[in-house]
Amino acid sequence: MQTPALAEENHDKQLKAAIIIDDFGGGTGGVRDFLEGDIPITAAVMPFTEHSKKHAEWAHKNGFEVIVHLPMQPKKGKRSWLGPKPITVDLSPKEVKKRVEAALKSVPYAVGMNNHMGSLAVEDEEIVRAIVEVAKERRLYIIDSGTSPKSKFPKVAEEMNVPLLRRDVFLDDISSSSHVRKQMNRLAKITEYNGRGIAIGHVGVTGKVCSLGIFQSMEEFNRRNIKIVPASQLFSTKLTEQYFLP
Repeated sequence: MQTPALAEENHDKQLKAAIIIDDFGGGTGGVRDFLEGDIPITAAVMPFTEHSKKHAEWAHKNGFEVIVHLPMQPKKGKRSWLGPKPITVDLSPKEVKKRVEAALKSVPYAVGMNNHMGSLAVEDEEIVRAIVEVAKERRLYIIDSGTSPKSKFPKVAEEMNVPLLRRDVFLDDISSSSHVRKQMNRLAKITEYNGRGIAIGHVGVTGKVCSLGIFQSMEEFNRRNIKIVPASQLFSTKLTEQYFLP
């Protein structure tokens, strides 16, 4: 619970949180709810799928920020979960860059990227460096989805001066709207403490409960003076001016 002093301080400054919704381009559950809704989620679109381009264009048309949801090799799980052309640890840096470029081409309007799975690949510094190099060349930001505590993304992004933030909360790791509301409350507390917060949810299997739980939480976020913004707006103004603008 907030102290009265913190509540007063938060009332005076606009707190910002981003909600990234993964798996556009793939799953269908919740897609329309989010893309025709009025919450400015950030749409993370899987590349190389039947609906990659359609969902990215739909999101952009309705004013939602688009990023690439880059499939990366996990320590466990089926290869089929990654789809075509994933980033795997057996690839050369040159091939990694080629696949990242192809992923960007298949997801129009992308201004950033986050990792889909990737608990193994994000720990490989050579692989990560190749991805971050493309991000720097294209002036993209990176969201580390937080699938491994040993991720090399923070280290490499800092070295190369590429904007990076890490996910704070998963919203729908349990498929119920009440759990999503509970996780949204966690996001609110983290945002009040840090001044910003990032949550990740999904379309697809959990899409309907995820969208319902998020929409049901908005009244509470408004009461706590927390604004949902595109992920790019969480980076500092100075960094934005240096990095994103031509």
